[in-house]
Amino acid sequence: MATPSASDREKVVSKLPGWIWQDLKIRSAQLGIEIQTAVEQGVTQWCGLASSPSPVDTAGADSFSTWLPPGQWDTFKKVAADRKVSLIQGLAQAVQVWLHANPAPDVQRPEIPRRIIVCNQKGGVGKTAITAGVGEAMSEGQESLHPVRVSKHFAAALREAGSTDPLELEDLPGLGLRVLLVDFDPQCHLTQQLGHEPLPMEGDSLTKHMAGEPAGHLRDLIVPIEGDRFGGRLKLLPSCNDAFLLDVKLAGVRAREAALERALTAVESDYDVIIVDCPPSLGLSMDAAVYYGRRRSNEQLGSSGALIVVQAEDSSADAYGLLTSQIEDLRNDLALEVDYLGIVVNHYDSRRGYIATSSLEAWMDIKDPRVVGLIGDLKEQKEAVRVKKPLLDYAPKSDQAVGMRALAREIS
Repeated sequence: MATPSASDREKVVSKLPGWIWQDLKIRSAQLGIEIQTAVEQGVTQWCGLASSPSPVDTAGADSFSTWLPPGQWDTFKKVAADRKVSLIQGLAQAVQVWLHANPAPDVQRPEIPRRIIVCNQKGGVGKTAITAGVGEAMSEGQESLHPVRVSKHFAAALREAGSTDPLELEDLPGLGLRVLLVDFDPQCHLTQQLGHEPLPMEGDSLTKHMAGEPAGHLRDLIVPIEGDRFGGRLKLLPSCNDAFLLDVKLAGVRAREAALERALTAVESDYDVIIVDCPPSLGLSMDAAVYYGRRRSNEQLGSSGALIVVQAEDSSADAYGLLTSQIEDLRNDLALEVDYLGIVVNHYDSRRGYIATSSLEAWMDIKDPRVVGLIGDLKEQKEAVRVKKPLLDYAPKSDQAVGMRALAREIS
């Protein structure tokens, strides 16, 4: 049953019901401890009880192995024999005892909702896909494990490995955050890609609220994004084609840079993160988005700010220069603290040859802001758009979904 290991632990082979094994994996990941440590603690707690807890349904138990300190398994077997329970039943009870003693941690909710503006004045770089993907990844539930590649130093790891995909997959709980996606683009791509219709021109809209002409409460315009993995935490503020008129309307509004903030303040308390899909523009609407993403008083540095989406080609570099110039002008003119959350290189495909690979290297050479994500140009995103479903619901284990989760954690 038990054999010595190099780590001075004994390998234990038994059986455990699949549902308990899954709960054990998830809870251990949530608390950031090893499974063997959790089982060790559970066995210790179970052996210390005055009597056995209520029986656990062990039907369908399957093979399970772990490593325990020398002698613990022998002690466990003796206690199980004294209590006249099988080893499988005793182990299941021990894991249940540990689960009850170590409840899932509560999601840490910020006092001020994070505000992420996803931007680049060049169209077609995939701002909408990144907005949706990051929001979906942030709202996935803590009660399930999801494949993700994680690195706190993405660029360094990428360069050191000499590869575009050097990181190991790891199953981690979702972040469980309440997320609002704001479609701030008059083209309404985010709204349509997530299966909703643009708001009617004759009705209420974000544009009307920003222009001081609201026809109702902004909260009434927000719609949920369906999907069990999001648990009702992911919402969308749809766009309206009247956003094409926004710059004209803002020209006559006092303190126009604060117009987006004035509109969204009414719903901020409902969310942990608000992600704005910005239009491909350098106009007044973009000024309002940058102002909204500024660092507020007493807000942690790097909590809110600009996430810049580019592609590995030359025109993205030109657009990047124009966008950062606009942000710097606003920083200086209005004395704003605007943080860069990083650069995301989207639609990357090394098979496109020298232009793609050399452009990626050029982006990686930028140290401030640094590259925080690399998303491949793969079919799953296009398919999700075609069927109007969230990528992480349509293809949750795809490389793009894994990359979105990594990106969400990299900027968290």
